[in-house]
Amino acid sequence: MIRPLDRIRSIKLKLGVVIVAAVGVSALLVVLGARTELPLWLCGVTAVVVTLAMVQFLARGLTAPLRAMASAAGDMAEGRYDRRVHTSATDEVGELAGAFNRMASELEQVERERRELIANVSHELRTPIGALRAVLENLVDGVAPADPETLQTMLAQVERLGGLVSQLLDLSRLEARDTVLETEAFPLAPLLEAALREAQIGIGRPGARAVRLQLSVEPPGLNATGDRGRIQQVMANLLDNAIRHSPEGGQVAVGARVHADSVELEVSDEGPGIAAGEAARVFERFYRSDSAHSSDGGTGLGLAIAHSIVELHGGTIRAESRRPRGCRMVVALPGGQA
Repeated sequence: MIRPLDRIRSIKLKLGVVIVAAVGVSALLVVLGARTELPLWLCGVTAVVVTLAMVQFLARGLTAPLRAMASAAGDMAEGRYDRRVHTSATDEVGELAGAFNRMASELEQVERERRELIANVSHELRTPIGALRAVLENLVDGVAPADPETLQTMLAQVERLGGLVSQLLDLSRLEARDTVLETEAFPLAPLLEAALREAQIGIGRPGARAVRLQLSVEPPGLNATGDRGRIQQVMANLLDNAIRHSPEGGQVAVGARVHADSVELEVSDEGPGIAAGEAARVFERFYRSDSAHSSDGGTGLGLAIAHSIVELHGGTIRAESRRPRGCRMVVALPGGQA
């Protein structure tokens, strides 16, 4: 509904219009009353009543968005974030209503993410806790002996729980910007070689996929600027993700090169790749594609942590599909030099 004063873009000008209109109408009524020889008191009362009615009509458009915001704020205080303020005003009150609606949308999104986070954490914790409980019940009931294989299974579940909790705490600090980066210039080749050695240890464990790792740094003395430990964490997470999605006997390639005024780090695999429309979502917390759910996927936090670390460095990270199959993760960090 468009009100008479909605087209005026200043609240001060609106108040001025209301005051001038009230004074003008009062004066006009007094003059008309005098010309018709009405009693002075009747002219005054009539002027007051008509002026108040007109001011009420004009001021309603000024206060309606404020009343709507007060009502919506009360609903939001009770946890209902779907309320929005509708107004056609173009003044400061209209701008306030727009800012209020944006805030409400963001709060609604945060609440949705909070509920999804609780549901996802509960789901991720339930699996190892359930496995531990089953094994412990078997040990207590004497169904299974406390042999090294059973204890190793329990240890693996405990390590999975510990890793999940550590990742959640790390991601929480990163998203809250509660992490101080120790920025320095460092050579990339030794860092990437260390990340590959750690990944090779995981590949050598019993039951792990046999995946070939390849490294290429051009030029060999390429340097990057950033937090060495955090960048290595990014590469470790990308390598872990690539290895988990690679087929038996597949190859994971790690590369680094200068691109414009930045250095690009790349991790490529020969897995199923990324479905259309999923390239942006793979960096969301706990997000896993259908192919990841059907395989031995991780917790869905590694890429989210990598994304937060790269953002803290002022860089970018993206996922690309390879042809004929596979995925390529590309990290661009500012300040690269040979």
